[in-house]
Amino acid sequence: MPRFAANLTLMFTEVPFLDRFAQAAEAGFEAVEFLFPYDHPPEAIGERLNAHRLTQALFNLPPGDWAAGERGLAALPDRFEELKGGVETALGYARATGVKRLHLMAGMADRTDRRAQDSYRRAVAWTAERLQKAGLDLVLEPINARNMSGYFLNDFAYAADLIRELALPNLKLQFDLYHCQILHGDVTMRLRALMPIVGHVQTASVPERHEPGSGEMNDAFLFAELDRLGYDGFIGCEYNPRAGTREGLGWFAPYKGART
Repeated sequence: MPRFAANLTLMFTEVPFLDRFAQAAEAGFEAVEFLFPYDHPPEAIGERLNAHRLTQALFNLPPGDWAAGERGLAALPDRFEELKGGVETALGYARATGVKRLHLMAGMADRTDRRAQDSYRRAVAWTAERLQKAGLDLVLEPINARNMSGYFLNDFAYAADLIRELALPNLKLQFDLYHCQILHGDVTMRLRALMPIVGHVQTASVPERHEPGSGEMNDAFLFAELDRLGYDGFIGCEYNPRAGTREGLGWFAPYKGART
């Protein structure tokens, strides 16, 4: 049965961030993810995870100046040293939370720019090798232009080709069903083709990014397909609740038994 991680950046926002862990556990989730933990001490997050028997499924490496519109540093040739410092910061949070995988955001850059391509490749290889020493996976996520116009990594094939070319054992694909449907469609066949390199999965309805089952995709079919394909990781619920987090959890009821 699929296992789900509540995304605490988007879900349970009715309460302050550190209180969302309790809310997720009470709702029946066995894991959580979020975009960034860096506004809170790592020990505070680790305490919440332990208190509520939650697994930390994923979070992002530092993205640069998020408030100013930056969305990662990897494809920015002049920011490599800053990226390396961010990786060390993230590793402190990884130790405190027990997370097993981190996501590297690519940044706002033209994917046809050779300098951006070279910068991205160097950053991905260096970060994967650094995380491997800590026993962690690195995941790369293609993001659609509707939500993040100008983002460098906006194609699943490009990400897959780089992962296969670098052939690093801990470098994997973050497969967001929502982004894949908007970018390419044919989600099931892409899942089947790319499953050998998938390290994390996320979900939201298309086109409005609300609860699974409320849009054009057959989300229950895709969750069952992930089971058939042998995916044993968490599915991150990276969606915007339509009218309150708890009010929209009807879709989750058939899966709550997965919590241990």
